Amino acid sequence: MTPADIRITAEPIDNGRCKFLVSEPLHAGGVRRFASPDEAQGSPLAEAIFAIPGADVAEVIVSGNLVTVVKRSPAAWQAVGKAVGHAIRGALAGPGPAIAPKAEAPASGGMDDALYERVADLFERQVNPMVARHGGRVELIDVQDAVVMVRMAGGCQGCGMADVTLRQGIEAMLHQHVPEVKGIVDITDHAAGSSPYFAAAKK
Repeated sequence: MTPADIRITAEPIDNGRCKFLVSEPLHAGGVRRFASPDEAQGSPLAEAIFAIPGADVAEVIVSGNLVTVVKRSPAAWQAVGKAVGHAIRGALAGPGPAIAPKAEAPASGGMDDALYERVADLFERQVNPMVARHGGRVELIDVQDAVVMVRMAGGCQGCGMADVTLRQGIEAMLHQHVPEVKGIVDITDHAAGSSPYFAAAKK
């Protein structure tokens, strides 16, 4: 297969985050998350995305045939997306795997890494489709000592119902599907919400 045969569909979530759906599988071993160029070492796809000039990439998440790229740069996805597509095609055309197999983590961090992967999968499949109906989105920031840290965005940021959604919706889902999670912490700056979903109801 040549790089030209690979189909890539970009789905921007907002100016800072975009999903790229690839016609070929990129990584079969669960979710891999890279939060810095150092973490990307040895995985050609992640290395190439972090190296995109002007994008200021903050995070790369790869699962199956899906790549989620988080950037700090204000540059439009139309421009950055072309470079991401080039990186994906280049990594798939390379001699080795696009994403290196995950190294066995030390016992202390391994548990949180495993939980992160399971929680990320739950957010992708169930949590975000649920809150998207209200124009919101919940970002999984980290898992530390089995405590999940999230940031609410879109309509959830500044929403009067955000805490209810968090406690009754998301926390209940986590307890059901990932019972090892001890708690959930919302690190959103709700005062900065630009379009709170609930604001219109205030008289």
